[in-house]
Order: sequence, then C-alpha cells, then structure tokens
Amino acid sequence: MLRTDLIAPIAELLRRHAAARGQKCAYRDAQTAVTYAALLERTGNLASHLADHGVASGDTVAIFLPNSVAWVESLIAVARAGAIGVPISYESTETEIGYRLADADCKAVITTAERAELVAKLTASAVSRVTLIATDRGTCNAATLRYQDLVTAPARSAPRDPASLHDDAFILYTSGTTGRAKGVRLTVHGMLWVTAACWAPITGLSERDTMLSPLPLFHSYALNLPVLSTLATGATCHIMEKFSTGEAVRLLKTGEFTFFPGVPTMFHYLLQATHGEKDLKFPNLRLCVSAGAIMPATLNRQFEDRLSIPLLDGYGITETSTMVTMNWPTGGRVFGSCGIALPGLAVRIVDPNGRDVGPGDEGELIVRGPNVMPGYYNKPEETRNALRAGWYHTGDLAKSDENGFITITGRLKELIIRGGQNIAPAEIEEVVNTFAAVLDCAVVGIAHEHLGEVPALFVVPRPGKSLETEALLAHCRTQLSAYKVPQILQTIAEIPRTGSGKIIRYKLRELLKT
Repeated sequence: MLRTDLIAPIAELLRRHAAARGQKCAYRDAQTAVTYAALLERTGNLASHLADHGVASGDTVAIFLPNSVAWVESLIAVARAGAIGVPISYESTETEIGYRLADADCKAVITTAERAELVAKLTASAVSRVTLIATDRGTCNAATLRYQDLVTAPARSAPRDPASLHDDAFILYTSGTTGRAKGVRLTVHGMLWVTAACWAPITGLSERDTMLSPLPLFHSYALNLPVLSTLATGATCHIMEKFSTGEAVRLLKTGEFTFFPGVPTMFHYLLQATHGEKDLKFPNLRLCVSAGAIMPATLNRQFEDRLSIPLLDGYGITETSTMVTMNWPTGGRVFGSCGIALPGLAVRIVDPNGRDVGPGDEGELIVRGPNVMPGYYNKPEETRNALRAGWYHTGDLAKSDENGFITITGRLKELIIRGGQNIAPAEIEEVVNTFAAVLDCAVVGIAHEHLGEVPALFVVPRPGKSLETEALLAHCRTQLSAYKVPQILQTIAEIPRTGSGKIIRYKLRELLKT
C-alpha cells in the first residue's frame, strides 16, 4: 500500500518528527549526532543564512563534503532555502569538481576547510559571486563563512520552506560510466514517492529502525534511502564516512542496527570477512537491501545461508529517483532477479522497434511513473532522447519471467557483439565469481579484427589463493557457450567502480591500451 502520508514537504516532515520524537537521534556519524528537534532548528538557521547571503529560490548549491551529519544537514537546509542541492563526491578529481560546479552554475558551495581553497580557485571565474561555507576550523579565506556559526545562530529571515513538492530540489550527476556525467533533475515528490511505494511498505522501514549506512551520500540510492527515507519515516541512521568491512562487521555485531543497505560489492566483502567465524551473529539485524549494481544469484544465496539474514535485491537508477523494482521479504523470490516493479510504476521490456518482448526474451527496460525525472539539467537533446512519450529509456537490458520478476542482463552500450552474437558482461562475471580463487572480476568488450569484439576478463585474485588461468578458463567453458569464454585474462589489484558499485568499464579498456 502506498504510504501517501510520507510524501510531504521537508519542513513538514521535520516539524512532525520534532513534535513526536524531538529528542530521538535522527542522524549520527563517528563524531557527532543530531536529534530531530535540533535538526529542525539547525537546518532552519542554515537555510535562512543562505537566503541572507544571496541564495535565491531555484539557485543551485553544491554540497562537497564527506559522508557526515553535516552533509545531511546541508542537503536539508538547501531544500528549506528553496534552492537546489548539487551533491559532489568528496573523492572527485579537480576536473570533475570544476565541471559540476560550472555545469550546474552553483551559487554557493558547502565544503570543508581542507577543500575551500580548491573550490575558491575553481569558482574564481564564475560570472556571479559564489558563497563559500566551510564546515571546520581550518585555514580559510576571510570571506569564507563558517558552517558552525550558520547552523547555531538565528538569521534575519525565516527559512522559505517551499510547499511545492514538484519543483527541482536536487541535481545528481550520473556516474559517467559511458560518457560525460549529466545532471539529473529530481524533485522531493519523486524521491519521497519511492519511500512511500518501496522502502516503507516493502521493507517495513519505520521509526523503529536504526540503519547503518555505508553508502556514499552523493549517490541517488543514499540520498533516497538513508537520508530522505530516514527523515520521512522518523528512523535513525548511523552514517559511515566510508565503507570499511572491518568497521561494518564490528558495528553490526553490537546489535544496535536493524537495517543495512549496501551494494553487491559490500555484501561480497562482508561475506568473505566473516567466512571463518563460527556462530557469527548480527543481533537484531532484520534486513539487508542491495541496489546500484547487479547482485549475482550465488552471492545472494551464500550471504543468506551464511548469516541467516534476508538480503533483498532491487534495481534503481538516478533518473527514476532510485528504485524501479524490488524483491519483497514475503512470497516467492527468484535469485538473480531484481524483483518486480514497484506498485504504481509501469515498466516494459521492448525490442529495438519499441515492441514489447515476451517472457524470457531480452530487450530494453523502459519506465513510466511519478518518480521519473523531469529531465537533465540544461541538456534538452539528451532529455528528448531519454524521455519519449512519457517513458524513460534506461539503456539497460532485461528479461522478465511469466510472473513479472525482472533480471537485468547488462547495458545496451556494454553489450559485447562477437561475430553477431550478443554477450552480456554480467553473465560471464556471474560464472567467474563462483571460481574459488576469484575475489572480484569485470568483463569488457575489446575490438577484434575479424569478430568485431571479444570479451576480456579482469580478475582480482583472492588473497592466499593461487589463480591458475587455464583452470579458470576451463571453469568458464563448463558453464558458458564457447563464444562467451573470455579471450583475454588479466589480473588486477582492484576493479574500478563508481560510488554505487557500478563497474567503470572504460577505465579497464584503457588499461589494455597501456
């Protein structure tokens, strides 16, 4: 059932929880915590100061911070100022930061004192003055505002607290695995619709939950679940600055946490880290959820068998405010699938001519519903290509069984076409990951003089295990058609991935050129 009560302006949600559970912890990190009552006050102060320093309704404000309570407060305050939040990964390169600040035309930037000088340099040539706010007490330019002063001291004006749910509230940049990152325009309504259609009714997220989140907050999955869905439901969220297998295991053992969201790579490392422990328990952890990348069926089964905790896989993308499909904790599941479409969301799988394919046949997944983006920021042509007659064309290849369970098989642009035969990298990766000496892997297509493309395999060996090339290829031959067996195998220390766990395949192709 759609939880329409959770779809409300951010200020209304804040006031609701401040009144009902004001002294309850809303968010915390390793250094600090904020209650719902304090969150209402601090974000109101910051929102008002942003307005007093020239941030107008509809202006863009970059949030360039590591995972932290300050990140969440900043995001909420920007929304309460009637402005548009532009999250930027704290690990971004100077080129990536500069591109996002210029592309989104950011009028203010909230960052750390450590990065303030870099941001000042990157915005020096901006047409209009850029307000710079630093969260800590490092050395800064005299013009830089101090975050702590702004969240604790009342401002001249009150926060704007927009009532509309349908105006642009966030610009999130795509991961850029296949090209230059695009700014995805998202709304409070679209984001909270996912909370109301997925996280609350399907996973049961509520004020009784305490979430441990290792997800990078600049990503849509994290913005939607640990940030906005925590706020909407009145839950508590502990934010890890970065994912650490050892720290995640330590925290989960305390019994404090009931809910753990991650990406497949995180669950893979958690499983490996706990393999040798007898009678391992994560007390009170009732549910894990995965999104951001394809979850191998073998990993899903092994995790649940080992830890006796449900691990529900779902599929989401930035352009749909995250989730499109989800497995449910009740009823049947198809391991390896990402579940069924969210209630109220329309999905189709179509061939290149736009015709629906039958059960078991592969095609492109397209989506229509309240959570689909209004479009890309300042990119009308790309918007027209992606949104056609109300349907968002994901570029992802998928199959559906007769019961509506959807399996993502790859991306149109990642598809390897070998001599006219289509090869999905994920199919090869699923097989390779079952080989005992493999810790992680990725497959890319490389040019071939006669066949067009052939698959190349990159493997991260498991520590302490000897990886024999011929044995691994023989393992592939037993489970894959001959044309799908990798033609090139290269060991690598780490698979390059985005913050959401997606493989950055072009970086692997670049390695083969060097």
